[in-house]
Amino acid sequence: MAPYFRNCLNFSSVALQIQNVNWQVPMNRRAHHTDKFSSQDSIVRRGQPWEIILVCNRSLESGEDLNFIVSTGPQPSESARTKAVFSISGRSTGGWNAALKANSGNNLAITIASPVSAPIGLYTLNVEISSRGRASSLKLGTFIMLFNPWLQADDVFMSNHAERQEYVEEDSGIIYVGSTNRIGMVGWNFGQFEEDILNISLSILDRSLNFRRDPVTDVARRNDPKYVCRVLSAMINGNDDNGVISGNWSGNYTGGVDPRTWNGSVEILKNWKKSGFRPVQFGQCWVFAGTLNTVLRCLGVPSRVITNFNSAHDTDRNLSVDVYYDAMGNPLEKGSDSVWNFHVWNEGWFVRTDLGPTYNGWQVLDATPQERSQGVFQCGPASVNAIKAGDVDRNFDMIFIFAEVNADRITWIYNNRNNTQKQNSVDTHSIGKYISTKAVGSNSRMDVTDKYKYPEGSSEERQVHQKALDKLKPNASFGATSSRNSEGEDKEPSISGKFKVTGILAVGKEVSLSLMLKNMTNDRKTVTMNMTAWTIVYNGTLVHEVWKDSATISLDPEEEIQYPVKIAYSQYERYLKADNMIRITAVCKVPDEAEVVVERDVILDNPALTLEVLDQAHVRKPVNVQMLFSNPLDQPVNNCVLLVEGSGLLRGSLKIDVPSLRPKEKSRIRFEIFPTRSGTKQLLADFSCNKFPAIKAMLPIDVSE
Repeated sequence: MAPYFRNCLNFSSVALQIQNVNWQVPMNRRAHHTDKFSSQDSIVRRGQPWEIILVCNRSLESGEDLNFIVSTGPQPSESARTKAVFSISGRSTGGWNAALKANSGNNLAITIASPVSAPIGLYTLNVEISSRGRASSLKLGTFIMLFNPWLQADDVFMSNHAERQEYVEEDSGIIYVGSTNRIGMVGWNFGQFEEDILNISLSILDRSLNFRRDPVTDVARRNDPKYVCRVLSAMINGNDDNGVISGNWSGNYTGGVDPRTWNGSVEILKNWKKSGFRPVQFGQCWVFAGTLNTVLRCLGVPSRVITNFNSAHDTDRNLSVDVYYDAMGNPLEKGSDSVWNFHVWNEGWFVRTDLGPTYNGWQVLDATPQERSQGVFQCGPASVNAIKAGDVDRNFDMIFIFAEVNADRITWIYNNRNNTQKQNSVDTHSIGKYISTKAVGSNSRMDVTDKYKYPEGSSEERQVHQKALDKLKPNASFGATSSRNSEGEDKEPSISGKFKVTGILAVGKEVSLSLMLKNMTNDRKTVTMNMTAWTIVYNGTLVHEVWKDSATISLDPEEEIQYPVKIAYSQYERYLKADNMIRITAVCKVPDEAEVVVERDVILDNPALTLEVLDQAHVRKPVNVQMLFSNPLDQPVNNCVLLVEGSGLLRGSLKIDVPSLRPKEKSRIRFEIFPTRSGTKQLLADFSCNKFPAIKAMLPIDVSE
């Protein structure tokens, strides 16, 4: 008996050791709504408990304790809340805790809970075992912690299930583009759950200027969504910090990719990493916004993409934009203000602990590099509620964003001969139209203009504009009066004009319009018209003059005439950019009266690109898809490339070289996709050739298990 008894004693005097860790990844990820991420990592959301199982050499005995240490960032500390020590016996720092859920045989089931204010990011989990008077420590592994929009106490909490599904979990979407009279849309693959996108999103934070200057403080501040979002708005553009995308609005994209050809953010983020974190060339506003949206949703901030039509770029902070023409009808790139046909930014959803509850909810974030803020190209978060109220003295970048949706547009006529200019008109309601985002749960357009401002022309809207001007004193009121009361304000014009489209607007066809001129008086009027047409980029950058005409006509009392405008394909084909935009301007002059400026931007339609699914789509079964394209031109098209992508439908993207097409020839290309997830998925295609730089198509595909 004695030897056996001695062995028992030896066994119970063996120190407790951990032989294996089961991170319970599938169960925890389902509970934390992180099961869509394609990596195998342990990904949890803050403020919500999760479970691990420690496999030990024997069961846990009374008097033994496990101390856990979590840490994040390069120099974790308890004072910065980037490190916490807590034990199953209940001792804890920093709001973390652990509880022994089950102790059966050699398995210890342990629940770990983080505070809802924990910084997001990559954490290391260590354990110290106190057993039989001895202490040993072991690294258990790493986990990633994200914001938690499912938890009421989290700053990013979103209570509506359908909205949360759309703004956190939806991995594809629609971005609105075009102009006020021609709203178009492009599909976008956000792909926030695709392989490596989460790691890249975290590395964006680790490459920021803030992290490089002071990593300890930066990591500690990652508990705050408004801080994280502002850093991301700086890092998605490459201007100050080798961020993700390099912007280019010149119309010349050699050395990179025409911004119109991207189908989504996944390729962009992967290219950034692959290049050793050098900015990807090139992006324009919707590319910045689509990419920022991916990273926000990936990290757990509910977010959406917003398009503002007739968006003002007010560089001198006086809530007005100055637009110039010469007497011959040429739009001039004079002064630094501009009006973009459309501009795209993001809204993130979180509380504003710095401003108070009135300002909670949607916050504008803009990663497109337009103006510096605190020395860096970053913008927001700016509360949408504050914009509507005219509270431009609140953080962050309120004046600039308020002007984007509600500036006044002042037109000037510039005289080249003596370098003078005179004010032609003040327009108080053309800026900030049809502010749009994709609707929840459907592909229809939702107009959110009323969230940004009161109805144009209403007394509230003018009062808010005046309130904003008053808050900008002293320089604002000076700006307002100097621009509005300068030399050259004349009486009401005696004629009116507008351009009317009279033909089909399509690339390859003649552009046909009429200038409708009306005499609004009882006197006969002689009118001199100077007209030009320029190809432009959507932000107003002039590319090339493609047409001009001058004429003098007489108008009888109250007479209206139509003057034809015809621009042949041969005149514009070499200068048309992927935006397909032409700006037509007429400066109409009656002797001894102010000029009347008439302007119209037209967008030409691309030929149709059609996608068709040829089989029923099932998970993990190849599916055939067909692309149809017909060359509408009387000339061949060459260098044809088809790019296809879609999260859950194919890994990465497909690039297919398409044979050249003779005049009027049809093309039919088949390719295979391989769905990996069930549900409705979005397939996106971009077809480019020498005559059509970026023709888009999107197709929803229902994938069954």
